[in-house]
Amino acid sequence: MSLFAMGFLLVILQPSTGQFPRACANTQSLLRKECCPPWDGDGSPCGELSSRGSCQNILLSQAPLGPQFPFSGVDDREDWPSVFYNRTCKCEGNFKGFNCGECKFGFSGLNCTERQLRTRRNIFQLTASEKDKFLAYLNLAKNTPSQDYVIATGTYTQMNNGSNPMFRNINVYDLFVWMHYYASRDTLLGGSSVWRDIDFAHEAPGFLPWHRVFLLMWEHEIRKITGDENFTIPYWDWRDAEDCVVCTDEYMGGRHPTNPNLLSPASFFSSWQVICTQSEEYNSQQALCNATSEGPILRNPGNNDKSRTPRLPSSAEVEFCLSLTQYESGSMDKMANYSFRNTLEGFADPRTAISNISQSGLHNALHIYMNGSMSQVQGSANDPIFVLHHAFVDSIFERWLRRHRPMLEVYPAANAPIGHNRENYMVPFIPLYRNGEFFKPSRELGYDYEYLQEPALDSFQEFLIPYLEQARQIWAWLVGAAVIGGIITAVLTGLILACRKKKRGTSSEIQPLLVESEDYNNISYQSNF
Repeated sequence: MSLFAMGFLLVILQPSTGQFPRACANTQSLLRKECCPPWDGDGSPCGELSSRGSCQNILLSQAPLGPQFPFSGVDDREDWPSVFYNRTCKCEGNFKGFNCGECKFGFSGLNCTERQLRTRRNIFQLTASEKDKFLAYLNLAKNTPSQDYVIATGTYTQMNNGSNPMFRNINVYDLFVWMHYYASRDTLLGGSSVWRDIDFAHEAPGFLPWHRVFLLMWEHEIRKITGDENFTIPYWDWRDAEDCVVCTDEYMGGRHPTNPNLLSPASFFSSWQVICTQSEEYNSQQALCNATSEGPILRNPGNNDKSRTPRLPSSAEVEFCLSLTQYESGSMDKMANYSFRNTLEGFADPRTAISNISQSGLHNALHIYMNGSMSQVQGSANDPIFVLHHAFVDSIFERWLRRHRPMLEVYPAANAPIGHNRENYMVPFIPLYRNGEFFKPSRELGYDYEYLQEPALDSFQEFLIPYLEQARQIWAWLVGAAVIGGIITAVLTGLILACRKKKRGTSSEIQPLLVESEDYNNISYQSNF
């Protein structure tokens, strides 16, 4: 079946997900600061009559923040989402969603009790029909309006504190482009002033959990508009690649024959329009991106600044990054040294883990290498290569979690840049997710990676693994303790035997020279190792 025909058939299916729930984008909800829509199943707010959830006050983290953002009360994203809503649905059990009408990641079924584990695969391991279906799904998302979500086109102040709602419809794909923009945009300070050193999705501990949620929500929305419950995002393993091997018309779009900055007209991605790419214009107007089309996708892979990014990342650089034992360190921003997060994000040298913002490594290197829409943070999700890239980055995060098995406490609870503490809610997601909730193995969230899959383990083995890992780390101490225990046991055994021997005899004359066989068999020899 052709991509066009497949896209035509899929367009009749129904859509969903994103940021501001449509049911809460109205004057009443904003003035009441409450987003607790009814669940269609029983008509009650948050499905309370069916014990799915209830409308409750939001509990915000009071942990101190880092010094990077020296303001308070000037940005709608501070203490998200309290500027807009201070009451939302709190879902019970395995239910989730802005109205508790869906299941948590990794669960399905009428009552969300069935565990599910889906597998993300290498895009080059997909069959031709699987690959064509993925491309058709992307195009469908770009042309399907979101039914459940809208975007904000003005700040809360510009909305007159809620009495003048400013929201707009958007298609499913661009909804996620807008969310990425909104999380990373500058703070508007009034006049022509802005504060640039702020980002709720990058340059700090939340970088990896934030993009993990982003991809999970993206997959969830594709499943909803296509009805394909088994859909997962493929990844592009770019280690040691000599060029952009996905940049062909067969995959993500080749190079235009006459303009190297554009995509080939043979790819339907060449007709896509980008949004949220003109940050300086928004700043000068003190306005938000309103999702107006701003031109075609730009991409000129490999013709980037070689002094900053000479090549794509290598396997050796990824392995060095994985060897780092600290998730976060120091200032917990792009200046952090020996930080796994900062090295993987690309602000630290992937050979030394020392911060070097004049260079772009690993994750950042791929963005710079693409030399176009992907290379500007706020609008980078416009290029569909974004999801392939971040799926692979997430797989490296997953490898680190499996190798080092960190406790939740390893994720910083305090003093991280604004929005990045463990208990902070991630901007701009509704339903609400905390950073720390996604600092866990992917299998607990319902997905795995094809190249990381291991043989199935029974529950007893799964239970033992953490303890065996701890034992491996202290094996030298265990061996030493065993040796000392053996020596002590041998000495005690000798003393006991000596005492018994002394007790049996009254004089040397009546003691037998040899132990009779009956007594010999009663002697207990022990070894302890």
